[in-house]
Amino acid sequence: MGSNGDNGSVVRLRNAGTALANRLAALRLARLSIGFFLSLGLCILALTAAPVPASAAGGGCHILSEAGSQYVVCSFDMRQNRNPEEMRLFFAGPGGKPLGGFATLAAILKQRGEILLFAMNAGMFQENLRPVGLFIQAHKQIHPINLRGGGGNFHLKPNGVFYFGGHSAGVMETSAFVKSGLKPEYATQSGPMLVLDGKIHPKILPSGTSEKIRNGVGVRDGHIVIFAISEDPVTFYRFATLFRDRLGCPNALYLDGSVSSLYAPSMGREDGLRPLGPMVGIVEKVQDLSRGH
Repeated sequence: MGSNGDNGSVVRLRNAGTALANRLAALRLARLSIGFFLSLGLCILALTAAPVPASAAGGGCHILSEAGSQYVVCSFDMRQNRNPEEMRLFFAGPGGKPLGGFATLAAILKQRGEILLFAMNAGMFQENLRPVGLFIQAHKQIHPINLRGGGGNFHLKPNGVFYFGGHSAGVMETSAFVKSGLKPEYATQSGPMLVLDGKIHPKILPSGTSEKIRNGVGVRDGHIVIFAISEDPVTFYRFATLFRDRLGCPNALYLDGSVSSLYAPSMGREDGLRPLGPMVGIVEKVQDLSRGH
């Protein structure tokens, strides 16, 4: 009996040891699983939150959260301009009549065998939709530079010029642009400057309370063009700091706060609530699929 009791104790101990080992193994597996899925979740979060340095057309648009507000940010590397996507400014159709919006622009481009992949309003305009300031399209000056004073955001100096062509782009204060003698392929004037040489516009203050849907453009490293539009109303100061501190743009230009609009079919955005004057867009030629067959 005593021997059988000892054997029973041994069996019970072995069973208990096996159960404990199984529990420890299960805990280790659970820890590994939690760690794996946590790491996977963090990777997915990083991928969805990080800016995409691709074209604004094919995946360079993303939602960015900053200081409690959300923005759509779209980037375009001018080094890839015309390869195959091309950035251009638009204003009027073939007959000289202002296009007025993204739908008309997209339709005209389609007739030419081109696709509009991205577009945004690009500068202040008058009631007749014509530009208030400088507007150059394909090396042709449509409207001269505006050096006058006055009311409204355009005249909140320093204002500036967004220009581009070939594989480069820039945002420059208006008087500096005039002195530079630059003859860009495309240019549009707007105001005010949001960021000038790494500093917020002197009249854009943290204490400002006016909140609007706003959009603007900044350039980094002479070839990375970054467009941003707020998803909800924000102050001038918060919008300016977005370009300087989050997007890393030493110079950025305000485009509007009354008609801010975005065309980004890849994100399900085709704003068309208001008539527009100047527009910036990224276009790609339709590939002829019949070739080579």
